This record gives sequence, structure tokens and C-alpha cells, in this order.
Amino acid sequence: MATGPRREKREKTARDGNVPMLDPLFDSIAAVASPSGGAARGVLRLSGPGVIERIGRHFRADSGEDLSRFLFPTVLAGRLAVSPGILLPCDLYLWPTARSYTGQPAAEFHTLGSRPLLDAALGMFLAAGFRLAEPGEFTMRAFLAGRLDLTQAEAVLGVIEAGDARQLDTALAQLAGGLAGPLHELRDRLLDLLAHLEAGFDFADEDLPFITQDEISSRLSEAAERVSRLARQMESRAETWEPIRVALVGRPNVGKSSLFNALTGKAGALVFDQPGTTRDYLSAHLNLADVRCLLTDTAGIEVAFDAEAQELSAAAQAASREQARQAHVRLLCLDGTRPLDLAERTLLEDADSRTLIVLTKCDLPAREQGAGSREGRAARGPVSRTSSRTGEGIAALKSRLRAAVLAAGVADGDVVAGTAVRCHGSLGVAAECLRRALDIAQVGSAEELVAADVRVALEELGKVVGTVYTEDILDRIFSRFCIGK
Repeated sequence: MATGPRREKREKTARDGNVPMLDPLFDSIAAVASPSGGAARGVLRLSGPGVIERIGRHFRADSGEDLSRFLFPTVLAGRLAVSPGILLPCDLYLWPTARSYTGQPAAEFHTLGSRPLLDAALGMFLAAGFRLAEPGEFTMRAFLAGRLDLTQAEAVLGVIEAGDARQLDTALAQLAGGLAGPLHELRDRLLDLLAHLEAGFDFADEDLPFITQDEISSRLSEAAERVSRLARQMESRAETWEPIRVALVGRPNVGKSSLFNALTGKAGALVFDQPGTTRDYLSAHLNLADVRCLLTDTAGIEVAFDAEAQELSAAAQAASREQARQAHVRLLCLDGTRPLDLAERTLLEDADSRTLIVLTKCDLPAREQGAGSREGRAARGPVSRTSSRTGEGIAALKSRLRAAVLAAGVADGDVVAGTAVRCHGSLGVAAECLRRALDIAQVGSAEELVAADVRVALEELGKVVGTVYTEDILDRIFSRFCIGK
């Protein structure tokens, strides 16, 4: 989050949920919270001390009620005096106490989605003493007030940025505490274990019942396994930060570029009857019924004969091989009008579960030993018959491709990508500390060493959920938000 004249740039550390709020957060902020552009409804959001008093000077409820009398969240229909002579009809959603999203008195005006009207209302509140909210500041206040932990704050951004239904479900599950709950439970168990360990060596001379070595080992083993499993999940999700990639591969002039245009609905790829038209690769985002992927048209696999052509071909072939290697799904395109050649037979032999076989130009008559024998030879799995000219089979291919993209994304795990990128390092360190503590405990070494590793593991887990944080961490997380969120 960008810093400003009203925000001090200083490091703050909080442990075990005792999160002191930063002084600059006690001013009042305002922002338009709905997307830019015209819409049926627009939202203006406000938060901070003095919200009730300040909005009461400009809002009149249709019921005539005084806002200061409300002690519980409420919704009121009324008029907002944007400027002299302009009364904007609106619904006021009011949270008069700290039981709001931000942990402060807060309000939202839901009104007409005209951007000029929303900007005029925002300007009026800025002139009345509110400050324009910085990116992600509403959610950051929710975090600092203890309404959310960092994983849930990142899930808010995950909901905003979700590109398909699967990503939205993942973000909503994380926002509901699907990751935070187990992590907080694990920290509580480790804190309890640390308390027993410290009591054991602080009062070693006392005749008191302490935790046994077997119980120490059992608890450490369970915790190490849970953190290691979560670290692997985070690492897998971090590696799939980029969208699922789909590559069109095959020999020159088999119709890859025409299929690229048919799938994307755009004339983005150059189409020509002569082989070798595509010398580089072209990519475009493809939306398959709310499942997104990155579709790439690659240069055809060919053999060049003269020296200049060989050099150009070698560069194109290298780019094609790299795109095919990186792809999560491959569409192997075969010309349905002619028989297989040796290179295509090799491609079919090398096809794996990531490869979908597509017959192109199926609107044209097949040559001798053409489409019929080709389909039989290609039947390592279902074969999609398509025509980019008539549209035959394109819808069925999209449906099949959607299923393949979803299957390729299963390894993503059930955390949003931003959380995985930020946290997989901390979880790896925590897992290593717990495994080391377990090894020490099992050989009966000093419990002080076990406790030291448990403390480090707790600190790393604290970084994940946000009980340990710095201003720089908050900057990195919340600067990715848009204003008004």
C-alpha cells in the first residue's frame, strides 16, 4: 500500500493475535467501491471515527430518523445532498459501532451507478474531512482490527481477481476460514506444547507432573506432518501461478492457425495456404464457459533444406518445442484430408494424457488413405473432428478442452495463488524446524533445543496468518488491491 503524508513508514510486530492498530488508521476514509463505468447501482464506502456525524450533515432519511440514535447495523432509504440543488436517491447501509468489516463505524451509500454522480458525492465527502482511501485500505483495517487474518485478506483479493468458477470457489473457501482455521488450531496446539516444555525446564526441581517424552514426540510428529503437507500444497500452487497453458502443435499447413482463430473467435493468427506461415507463436486468453486458459498457436514442425531456411526454421522449431513443453494441455492437429507422414506418426507415438487429437479440415473431401485411416490410427483416445471454415466440431472441442483444462488445474490446491507465493517459504521453514525438534525429542536431548525450534516454527506460522508482520509485508499484500476494497 502506497504510503502518504498521513501514514508513518514504520515496522510493527504483533504476536499471538494482540494487534495494535496504527495511529494513522484512526482518520476517516472514503472511496467509490463499485467498478468504473456506468451501471444500475454504484457504491460509495466510508469508514473511520466521525462517520456517523459527518454523513448526518448530508444525508436525510425518508423516515426522518436521526442517525445518532442507531446502535445496531441498519439500512435506511433517503437522499444524499451531493451539492446545492442535487439530492441523490440512495440506500444507506450503516454500521454505527466497531462491529463492521473494518472494525470501525462504517457506511455504504448504494445509489445510481453514474460515475459523475459518484465522483461528485465522493468529492463532497472529501471536502467534509474524509481522506481518499488507499488501495486495499478497507481490507487492511479489517485485518488490523482482527476481523480477518492475512490469508483471509488475500482471499478477498482472490474473489476480486477470480478468472473462473473454480478460482472463485477456492477464494470463497479460504475467505470462510478454510485455511485460517486449521492454521490457528495448529498454532494453539504448538503454543500449548511450548508452554509445557518451558514449564518442564523452568521448574525441573519441582515435583510436578510434566508432559512425557512420548507425548512430545507424538505432538511434534503430527504437527510436522500437517505443516509439511500444507507446504507441499503451497509449493504446488505457487508453481501454477500462471494460467493453464494450451498449445496447438502439428505439421505446417494442417490448420492450426485457422483453429486458433475459430476457438478464440478472432482473426489473430495469419492464415495462408503455404506451409511455414507461422514462424513465431501467438497467444490469446480463451474463456471456456468460465474456465480460462492461455491458447498458443505454434510454428509447424517441419524440415528445411537451404541454409537460410534451416536457420529460420531452427529458431521457430525451438520456440515451438518450448511452448509445447510448457503447455499443460496440447492439441495435436492432424490434416483430415491427407494421410499421416512419418513426423506425425512419431507425434502420435509420443502423445500422452495431456494431448488431445484434433482432425482439421473435415469439411473437405479426404484424399486416398486420408481421414478414415487417420482417425483409426489416431484413436489413442477420443478424436475431435473439426472444420474451422464451417464451425463443425468447434463447440464439442471447446467442451472437451474445458474438461482437460479443469483436470490440469486440479493440482492447484485449495488456496489462492497470492497466499501460496507468499507463504510456501515460511511453511517450509516451519516444517523443517518441527522435523528437527522431533529428531531431538526422540533421542532424548535437551528440551531447551526442542523449545527453540518450536518457537521458530510458531513465528513462521505467525507470518502466514499475520500475527507476526511488518509494514513492508502489508505494503506488498494490500498494494495489489484496487481503491475502495
